[in-house]
Amino acid sequence: MPFLNRLQRWADDRPDDTAVVVAGQRLTWAALRDAAEAAAADNTAEVAVLAQHNSTQFAIDFAAAVAGERQCAVLDPTWPRPMREEIVARLGAAALAVPGGGGAPLADGDPASSFLIGLTSGTTSVPKAFTRSRQSWQESFEASMEFFGLSQADKTLAPGPLAASLNLYALAECLYAGSEFHTLESFDVGDVHAAITHDAITRLVLVPTMLRLLSERGLTGCVDASGVRTIICAGSKLDARTLEAARRWAPNATIFEYYGASELSFVSGTGLAAGEPLDAGGTGIGRPFPGVDVRILDDTGALLPDGTAGNISVRSGMVSNGYLWGDDGQALRCFDGWFTVGDQGYLEDGELHILGRRADMIITAGKNVYPHEVELALACVPGVASAVAAGMADDVRGQRVVAGIVPSHGGVTATQLKTGLEEILAKDKRPLQYFALAELPLTDRGKVSRRIMLDWITARDSRARRLV
Repeated sequence: MPFLNRLQRWADDRPDDTAVVVAGQRLTWAALRDAAEAAAADNTAEVAVLAQHNSTQFAIDFAAAVAGERQCAVLDPTWPRPMREEIVARLGAAALAVPGGGGAPLADGDPASSFLIGLTSGTTSVPKAFTRSRQSWQESFEASMEFFGLSQADKTLAPGPLAASLNLYALAECLYAGSEFHTLESFDVGDVHAAITHDAITRLVLVPTMLRLLSERGLTGCVDASGVRTIICAGSKLDARTLEAARRWAPNATIFEYYGASELSFVSGTGLAAGEPLDAGGTGIGRPFPGVDVRILDDTGALLPDGTAGNISVRSGMVSNGYLWGDDGQALRCFDGWFTVGDQGYLEDGELHILGRRADMIITAGKNVYPHEVELALACVPGVASAVAAGMADDVRGQRVVAGIVPSHGGVTATQLKTGLEEILAKDKRPLQYFALAELPLTDRGKVSRRIMLDWITARDSRARRLV
């Protein structure tokens, strides 16, 4: 089951307590249950498609869409209309059978049945589609609640779009745990700060770029975040500057970062408790999650020794069922029960170290360089607020490493960057060119995009100025 049986329980036990808050609009547990029951009765579609911006109606429709053994596909409403129409057409062509789906009550179906059709970015214009079973999310809830310490006393704020898997999961996890969930109609630093203060938020779920903005502007504006006890970041490893700012802004928070993938769910993570010394700049991302086994395998599925980089491979009950479409044979591979999405890393003393996606790897003069390593090293150099590394075509080397820098106050020169990397990054991994970025190259979901930065450089966009 994902969360509907639990929702019924909370509505019976605590009908008037707040369940969901979106931009100040509140739903109690009883109101959410009653509205979702009505929506499930009115809409007998076996496969529901949600393409909505954040609202309380989204929470109602999502609960109704997974009732019984129905399936739900959540689309980003900002995607171009032709793309959304193509996805809907493919869902119809897939002829997804849902036994007893139509008219199902607001209760969880067979744990082994699929309930969620996830969509993840691919190499084509149409995202890949995969499915998840109800059981896989229940196991994920139990693991994340244990690891992050989620309780009914918490008030979670996930300020990103509910169409993104990070925030959709946070909503469902809170419904399962009986814990109050908050979000906004859209991300705005001032609105997040107001929600933290007004609603006594104790837990934040967000991506690193959001945490950086909230922390730095919160410190400047004297926004009190001392009541925040938990910060959970996903999407990329936290750099030294973000960690330091977050620690100062929310001094009582345990800051969690974790590695996972839409197709794999949680893999590993670590928490930096309040008062612990900062340990930034490395590639380590903690130890495996509860119920997760991790190995590093080569491309034939052979086990690699500690310290040797290869495919991060996972065995757990949280792994997705696989793809409906878009699988090129490399997106989600299985080696005798061990699954990988192609992310590269290594194990050392039980800790997982992330190097990055194989597709992001830069091959320069025969050497393999992962942008993630370069970015973490640059973030430790004084004068660097943020860094993005990527590979550009080079007639001699095949590719050359370039880096975009968002300078901190006072700026930074290419010479200072080169000097700063001398002791922390191998010579053959250092960038050959540096660019000052007017802003981070972000997707509409707030994630840093190396491709966007390269486009700026190629087009000689004013947002990427060459440093000499």
